[in-house]
Order: sequence, then C-alpha cells, then structure tokens
Amino acid sequence: SSCFLVNGIIFGIINTFGILFVQLKKDMEEAGVEDAATKCALVGSLTIGTTFFLSFLVGMLADKIGLRLTSIIGGVLATLGMVLSAVGYKHIEVLYVTYGIMFGTGSSLVYTPSLTILGHYFRKKLGVVNGIVTAGSSLFTIGLSFINQYILETHGLEPCLQMFAGLSSLLILCALTFIPVLPTTTPPVREKKMSRLMEVAEKLVYLDNWRNKRFVVWAFAIPLALFGYFVPYCHLPQFAKDIPLDQDDLINGEKASKLIMCIGVSSGLGRVASGFIADLPAVKRNGNRIILQQISFFSIGICTMLLTTAQLFGDNVFLAMLSFCFILGIFDGCFITMLGPIAFDICGPAGAGQAIGFLLAMCSIPLTIGPPVAGAIYDKVGDYTGAFLGAGVPPIVGAVVMLTIRCFPPEDQDSKLSEKKAKYLPQSETKNSLVEKI
Repeated sequence: SSCFLVNGIIFGIINTFGILFVQLKKDMEEAGVEDAATKCALVGSLTIGTTFFLSFLVGMLADKIGLRLTSIIGGVLATLGMVLSAVGYKHIEVLYVTYGIMFGTGSSLVYTPSLTILGHYFRKKLGVVNGIVTAGSSLFTIGLSFINQYILETHGLEPCLQMFAGLSSLLILCALTFIPVLPTTTPPVREKKMSRLMEVAEKLVYLDNWRNKRFVVWAFAIPLALFGYFVPYCHLPQFAKDIPLDQDDLINGEKASKLIMCIGVSSGLGRVASGFIADLPAVKRNGNRIILQQISFFSIGICTMLLTTAQLFGDNVFLAMLSFCFILGIFDGCFITMLGPIAFDICGPAGAGQAIGFLLAMCSIPLTIGPPVAGAIYDKVGDYTGAFLGAGVPPIVGAVVMLTIRCFPPEDQDSKLSEKKAKYLPQSETKNSLVEKI
C-alpha cells in the first residue's frame, strides 16, 4: 500500500500538471512574462525529467545508505520543494528550482526505492504486482483532475500548491515502511587483475548490460519514442480550452480537465490488464513482451496525432477527444507496466535493476525537452496542431527501431548468471530486488 501511495502521489501531481499549467500560464501572462507557454511548460518538464534522470544515482545511493533512509530523505526534500513553491509561486524562476528540481529530486529518491522494495517481498507474479502498484498513479490522476480544477477555480494556485505539500509529506510516512528483507553480503574477492578504473566501474555499473546488444537497442529506442510522450499531459487542457469544448468558460475548463482524468482511468485499466498479460506463458517467451510495448508506442503516437482531428467532429468534439484519450491511456499503461518485465527478460535478474535505472535516466532528456518545444511552437504559431502532430511521430519511430532487437538472439541469462555469479557485482538491496525466475 505504501508503494501504491508513492506512485499515486508522485505521478498524480506530475500527470495533472497540465491543469496547473493553464492557471500558471494565465498568471504569468498577466505579470507580463514573455513566452509564457514555453517557460511554464519547463516547470513540469523539469519535474519529470529530474525524477527520471536521477534514477540510476538513486540506486547507487540506496546501495550505500539503504532503501529506507534514501526514501526518507527524498520525502523530506519533495515536501520542502512544494512548501517553497507555495511561497514563491509568483516567480517562474523560483518554481524551476522548487517545483522542478527539488520536488523532482525528492520524488526520484522515493520512487525508485518504491519499485525496488517490491522485489524484496514478491518473488512471483512481479508483472501483476508492478501493474497494481503503478495503477496508483492512475487513481490519483483521476482524483486530482477534479480536485485541482476545483481549487484553482475557487481559490487559486497557492492553495493548490499547499495541498501538494501536504500530499508530499505523506511520502515520508510511506518511506518509513520500506524495510528490506533480503540479506546483503560482502563482495567476493576478484579472481582477475584489472585496472583501478575498471574496478571502480565494475563496482558501480553492471557493464554486462552494455555488452548486451538487445539492451543497447532497447535503451536507445525508448528515449527516442518519448520526445512527445509528456506533451499531452502538459498541454492537453490548454489545447482543449482553445478549441473550445464549451462556450461557457467554466464548463470549458472542467471538460478540459476531464481529459486528463480520462487518461488516468484508462491508464490504470491498461496497467492492471497488461500486468496479467505480461505473466502469461505465451507472452513471457521469445521476447513477446517487447511486441506489446511496440504496439503501445505505435498506438500512443497515432492517438496523439488524432487529437488534432477532434474539431472535425462538430458537436461531438468532446466525445471524440475523450475517446482518443481513453485509447491513449490504455496503451500508456501497457508501456509503463512492460518496462520492468522487459528489463528482466533482456538483462536477467543481475542486470535488471540497473537497466531500469539507466533507462529512466536516459528517458529524462526527451521528457524534459518535449513540452517546452511544444510550448515554443504554440507561442510562435498560436496553435497546438503542429505541436501535437509532431509529438505523435517519435513514439512511432521508436516502435520501428525496436524491431531491430529481433536481429540479436537472446542470451541465456540463467546460465550466464551461474557462470559469473557475484563475480563483478556485489550483493545489495537494489540488485537483489529483481529476483523472480521466469
């Protein structure tokens, strides 16, 4: 339940940033800030970018000081970031530091251990457990879509940020429950002589992952596919309001926020369903989980583009956008849930933990760049059509690039692990987290 709450709070706040974006952009424009859409979008981009970028460092830190202490520090930092955001929300530069970097860093310090700790308690059906836990973000996204809109309309931005600070404080309580149960051992004496630099590298990084061509292709394709991924979460409410969905400004804003809620609902369904699908024997073998992720990326790209056609449906424009958002959310949930199982399939139990950490860190770059670029297009053109069409291209390209994974035969991870058991990688709380045998 703690992991469920952590995922819900962190990604509920991140996913509903688009609702805050509308009010924040309005406030900045009234304050005379130029290129308000670009600058406001950067706040949300920094948050998700920092959360993912620090993932691989968080894994190393957790190895040194433990999952529990790492998470507690993260909860405190995230709470402090939101408290300061509520104080200095009128200055966009302050929000870059407090909302973007401080809350993002704190979120990363809690989020990564929340996934790692699952492996300490669940040996089998890791796909199902992962799907249920990550569905927490969907539930919170649904709830905050309504709550944020209500608070912003009736009270403004400051009380909304104060509420976020209260939610962030719960991360500290959740972190207190992250008690590892798998034993740790001291690293064995090395049999081969190697340079000091290589010794340090082998201690910190599981280099076998980067010798695995399947992982290298996957690690390149995922970030490539994510350049447009966060654009709908950040810009969709403003895009919908500009159409508009209703002549009444209040109703128009409420309908726009419901689109994010719709993505949250369907994403939750997609995560739970794909978690069960990922554990089916026919899907486990021969890398079929990768095919599910390819289908997800292709569908996300198409749905993102189709959002620009909603105006063609006349009076049914809101229903059309809800339909596209629902489908987008289903495949978004599938993409997220497949990350852990695919990392395990490609890199095996010894390398999966670091594979996820490095992958999330690489994903931070496109996730940070995408929304500000879309905002810059909007500032220059005054319309979101080009931005959403462009955002739909990278997921499709990423799905195509992932086809090349089939060019490299899978390695026998079990035999490889037995040959090199604990030779290069010391046992740790993080590396012992993915222990399920297929």
